[in-house]
Amino acid sequence: MASIDLNSDLGESFGAWRLGDDDAMLDLVSSANIACGFHAGDPTTLLRTCRAAGERTVRIGAQVGYRDLAGFGRRFLDVAPADLTADVIYQIGALDGLAQTVDSAVAYLKPHGALYNAIVHHREQARAVVAAVLAYDPTLPVLGLPGSVFLVEAEAAGLRTVAEAFADRAYTATGELVPRTEPGAVLTDPAHVADRVLRMVDRGEIVAADGTVLPVAAESVCVHGDSPSAVAMADAVRTRLVASGIGVEPFV
Repeated sequence: MASIDLNSDLGESFGAWRLGDDDAMLDLVSSANIACGFHAGDPTTLLRTCRAAGERTVRIGAQVGYRDLAGFGRRFLDVAPADLTADVIYQIGALDGLAQTVDSAVAYLKPHGALYNAIVHHREQARAVVAAVLAYDPTLPVLGLPGSVFLVEAEAAGLRTVAEAFADRAYTATGELVPRTEPGAVLTDPAHVADRVLRMVDRGEIVAADGTVLPVAAESVCVHGDSPSAVAMADAVRTRLVASGIGVEPFV
């Protein structure tokens, strides 16, 4: 049976500030991109999320980002490569340490927000993230946007690369994500999102914001956990996939 990984960004609450319904999302996804404290997430939240993921046999991914709590990691930072490498190692290690105390471990890495988008083209920062993974654990797969220099550099370095698609984000005609500042960049209708994910998996294509039909070959599909309709979208996606004979399984 054909299958696809379904991932979501979780563990993003901080102190008294609550974001998303992690428990509900963990019942639906197969991989959890858990924040590492730089863009979101406090230690108690991260430990709780790792424990909840482990209880459901959901794979844990380190979602590394810029040191930008105030901006939720969605602002580009011109970080020197050596500093970025150290920051990423620090984040992986912190989350991995928490995960190991609940008999789990970090199984992959996915950059967050502005860092994810920057290393689509920013080769120096892409190489810095790759260097961090090589230094910490070169067996860790990395998720990224198809065609990004990050995946090119990661593959050249011998890392396992995982192409990712987004259920709830609009695409440009060149295959990049429409910036969140633009209207229609974030999708919220569960039925529409489920339809486009099925099309991604079943037909290997996605329709861009301007109507261009783009080829897509993804091993993992992301439904963001911070959207107001996140749980409804993830549920609709999983239900549609299973009804079409497509399993939801982790890629690792």
